[in-house]
Amino acid sequence: MDLKQIMLIGAGEVESEFIPLLSPEDEEQINSEETPSELPILPLRNTVLFPGVVIPITIGRDKSIKLIKKYFKGDKTIGVVSQKNDAVDNPSVDDLNKIGTVAFIIKILKMPDGNTTVIIQGRKRFEINDIVQSEPFIKAKVSPFDDNAVVPKDKEFRALIGSLKDLAFQIIKHSPNIPSEASFAIKNIDSPPFLINFICSNMNAEVEDKQKMLEVKDLRERATLVLEYLTKELQMLELKNDIQSKVKTDLDRQQREYFLHQQMKTIQEELGGNVYEEELEDLKTRGEDKNWDEEVSLHFEKELDKLQRMNTSSSEYSVQINYVENLLDLPWNDMSKDDFDLKKAQSILDRDHYGLEKVKERIIEHLAVLKLKGNMKSPIICLHGPPGVGKTSLGRSIANALGRKYVRMSLGGMRDEAEIRGHRKTYIGAMPGRILQNIKKSKTGNPVFVLDEIDKVGNDFHGDPSSALLEVLDPEQNNAFNDNFIEVDYDLSKVMFIATANNIGNIHSALRDRMEMIEISGYTVEEKVMIAKKHIIKKVLKDHGMKVTQFKLNNTMVSHIVESYTRESGVRSLEKRISKLIRNSAKRIAMDEKPIANFTKDDLNKILGPAHSRDKYENNNVAGVVTGLAWTSVGGDILFIEVGLSKGKGKLSLTGRLGDVMKESAIIAMEYLKGHHDKFGLSSEVFDKWNVHIHVPEGATPKDGPSAGITMLTAIVSAFSQNKVKSNLAMTGEITLRGRVLPVGGIKEKILAAKRANIKELILSKENKKDIEDIDAKYIEGLKINYVEYMSEVINLAILNKKVARPLRIA
Repeated sequence: MDLKQIMLIGAGEVESEFIPLLSPEDEEQINSEETPSELPILPLRNTVLFPGVVIPITIGRDKSIKLIKKYFKGDKTIGVVSQKNDAVDNPSVDDLNKIGTVAFIIKILKMPDGNTTVIIQGRKRFEINDIVQSEPFIKAKVSPFDDNAVVPKDKEFRALIGSLKDLAFQIIKHSPNIPSEASFAIKNIDSPPFLINFICSNMNAEVEDKQKMLEVKDLRERATLVLEYLTKELQMLELKNDIQSKVKTDLDRQQREYFLHQQMKTIQEELGGNVYEEELEDLKTRGEDKNWDEEVSLHFEKELDKLQRMNTSSSEYSVQINYVENLLDLPWNDMSKDDFDLKKAQSILDRDHYGLEKVKERIIEHLAVLKLKGNMKSPIICLHGPPGVGKTSLGRSIANALGRKYVRMSLGGMRDEAEIRGHRKTYIGAMPGRILQNIKKSKTGNPVFVLDEIDKVGNDFHGDPSSALLEVLDPEQNNAFNDNFIEVDYDLSKVMFIATANNIGNIHSALRDRMEMIEISGYTVEEKVMIAKKHIIKKVLKDHGMKVTQFKLNNTMVSHIVESYTRESGVRSLEKRISKLIRNSAKRIAMDEKPIANFTKDDLNKILGPAHSRDKYENNNVAGVVTGLAWTSVGGDILFIEVGLSKGKGKLSLTGRLGDVMKESAIIAMEYLKGHHDKFGLSSEVFDKWNVHIHVPEGATPKDGPSAGITMLTAIVSAFSQNKVKSNLAMTGEITLRGRVLPVGGIKEKILAAKRANIKELILSKENKKDIEDIDAKYIEGLKINYVEYMSEVINLAILNKKVARPLRIA
């Protein structure tokens, strides 16, 4: 709405005059007036005149000026009609609408800019019937357009008028261009026709729409049409105000941040320079010094440009600067120089680790090829074996031998794939994966990278880290490793990855296939004694601040500690026991007491406590007891298979917390014996008269695997025959229903366990002979090894033709 306040300007002076609203008397007078049969027609552009409404119009066309001057001097009554097209400067009757309004000329004003403004008031509507003249202005015959319609008095019409007033008030309230006084004018209008005309004249609508309203005869229909337009106008105003409010809020916040930022900038400059600009300049300088590929360089420049355009106080700025700094911190193509002195590398490996010849040989081979070729992909090695044999510490020695940096990453308990690949930088607190984080710490692109406990990797709903490691440990893929945070491929092919594991069975099969598996077996007693003398004692003395001259431990006592106080394949427990002895000496020195010069078994018993009762071979006095060999996660061990018979109906009972595979071995052994009883001098009837109970001691310890098959069959044969088993004998091997003896694993650990238990003779599968050939001769010194293919050979070797004391009568 654009309600107009009309100011009448006289010659030489300014005088304000408010045109009064239409009074009931004025309305009655207008209604009683006769419409002239002929009227001069004044064409209007951009506006429509409604009955009773006063409007100012500016005239500039010659015809219009002549018309106004002539009739202002006469009865001041003219006809006003809006043009169909505003662009027509000299309209004909075809360019004019048919319905117009009789107007009364109130006043003519000469404006300072030379234009003429005419104040006119609408009286009644008319319709053009015929043109009388066209010059000097248009004159037409007209007829009334039914302006004497009866005003409805029903409630619906009154509600309609009330709605019009309410909408008009709301529009005045929401529109900043309409003075609040306009609402008083609308309140004071009592006549429904004049109210409708007043709103039509001043509402914000196109000329075509206003002309439609003028041409509607029925008052109720016209009021409804006006209500529709007012509703649309109010909605547009509310929407516009909402948009402006939001824009203003955003602008206010941005302006506030801008001014604060400018103040901070001024303060920083006063204190000695702009920190942010210096920081960006430093990042740019560091980027220029980086030795990276063109692709990475372009990516860095793009991200740096993005950072420069950001507001330093926004949250995105900290995310972006963290990303750029991570790009700069990574050692792109920055490699440490390998030391190609092979003899020196060999001496470092020998100095730090006793034994482990296969691993040392593989490292020297890699270094030799690297020396000849100059550039090659690093091997991906997996060292697997029992705990405490030096798998993890070997990685540091390899790094020293190669002259590379060393990093270690523990994979034990890792369940989230993002720890390998990182999070996308859009997440709060996002960072690169632990692979690139450790590469960043090493500050070189070719460190020795130890992936510790790779067999302990878990998985859950966060993803499978083992699958993410496939790309890291694949030589054909890791030259373009993609971290979710960095978003640019990173070359890991120069990194020497060394994985460690205790049980390779727990490693993902595809991951196992990508690595070069090297087994590190347990140590013999002699090797442990040498490791203690060369490494452990020196290390522990240094850790406890003692000198070598202040502690002595001879080889006999070290051997006694190994055999009586430890039960492992590695040397961790040995180190703990030696540490306890050294602490005892340190306490004596600190208390000005004389330390023990030469430790005896009694001294060890006082300091370390009673010696462990080790699993030793006992005797062959009892039928049905045979010594077997087992592999555990901490190395090899011996176990006893005990078979007891009781009168019954041939029931087989298994105890000792046996796994499914071990139970199946017992069933196979029993069924094989039933099917081949005649070979062993037994009758078929005995199996229906005696119940068989197989027990493996240490019932709290879970046991499983097929390697006890031949041991179980031997024990059952001994129990039914009541013959003795050969003394100081142990065995391991899988049995089939045909009586074949199949090979088993963990042979070296089992041999070490046999030697610890004073076993003198072993029975193995013939196919395990290749495993024995790979073992150093000193490991099997003093052992007699029998290789067999069939179970009958085992029985012939193991069962003596001699009854035990007080044998059962088996019939």
